[in-house]
Amino acid sequence: MTRVVEQGSAATPVKDFSECDRPELEAAMVAMGEPAFRGRQLFQWLHQRDVVTFDAMTDLPAPLRSRLQHQARISEPALETKQVSSDGTTKFLLRLADGRRVEAVYIPDTPNQTFCVSTQVGCAMACGFCLTGKMGLIRNLTAGEIAGQVRVLARETHLRTSPFNIVLMGMGEPLHNYDATMKALGILADPQGLAVAPRRVTLSTVGLVPAIKKLADEPVMPNLAISLHGTTDAQRDALVPINRKYGLEELMDTCRNFPLRRRGRITFEYVMLDGVNDTPDDARRLARLLDGIPGKVNLLPLNEADGIPFTRPSDARVNTFAKILSDAGVTVSVRKSRGRDIRAACGQLLVEGERRA
Repeated sequence: MTRVVEQGSAATPVKDFSECDRPELEAAMVAMGEPAFRGRQLFQWLHQRDVVTFDAMTDLPAPLRSRLQHQARISEPALETKQVSSDGTTKFLLRLADGRRVEAVYIPDTPNQTFCVSTQVGCAMACGFCLTGKMGLIRNLTAGEIAGQVRVLARETHLRTSPFNIVLMGMGEPLHNYDATMKALGILADPQGLAVAPRRVTLSTVGLVPAIKKLADEPVMPNLAISLHGTTDAQRDALVPINRKYGLEELMDTCRNFPLRRRGRITFEYVMLDGVNDTPDDARRLARLLDGIPGKVNLLPLNEADGIPFTRPSDARVNTFAKILSDAGVTVSVRKSRGRDIRAACGQLLVEGERRA
């Protein structure tokens, strides 16, 4: 069944309520001469009850519902296609209001249910092993588009009333779209909505140091994951170009000073490339880099793809690397690639045909 989203009147400027957090909806209702609690009701209908048509919001007075149909709208990403992997991973292609498209992924049993969502159409970071970076940055997503992905995935997977995790590891660099990303996390965390606790959210960044420092002061602070991928500046300069601006020493010092919850840790993501960053010396340097930082390492053997000029190391090489880290007292895991057969694994998200205007 096709879901209908309120569009308002074509002749009247409308406000998109999907872009509003709860205080903004309360203020919008007051501006319309309504009590503030109507804004809380709207927020609950949209984010808690998953209702996107004003007519169905039955505890709002009929005259208000009629006004809202002409003065407001509720938008969300439209599901275009979905693909299911042999391992149960599901990739969603979502169309935005301007026709641009992004991908989001549902990863079951990880051991929790996890939604991997995008924060940009494309990405400006140009990491050498990532297909999304090949697109370049087309545009940032809005807060409503980021939160909207979660609503769509929760609906499609029937998990709206069940616990799930969110990882901001889809298309784009979340901290390069800082304000919209943080507003979206506030919307998702609101107890009147989906109530996704910050401890269930992980934000992955390639190392935008000023934004990491800003993140440290946020009231809604997700778990932090650093996409490291190299143990020397020369390696990171080649693989993760932002390192030329914010070098490895500055990044690690920022991590060392980042405030963590009790028993919290920073996750360091490390994509392993055969013959590039997977030697025993790399493993020993990585252990030294992490000294004094409460952290863990996720090793990700490369998900090979056409257009990526690197290959996946052997399992033996990965295991040797992991053992060196473990022997040095580093908590380490080797991440199992999920959804590789539908190009839904880490670094494989790419929307064909999307180009910068």
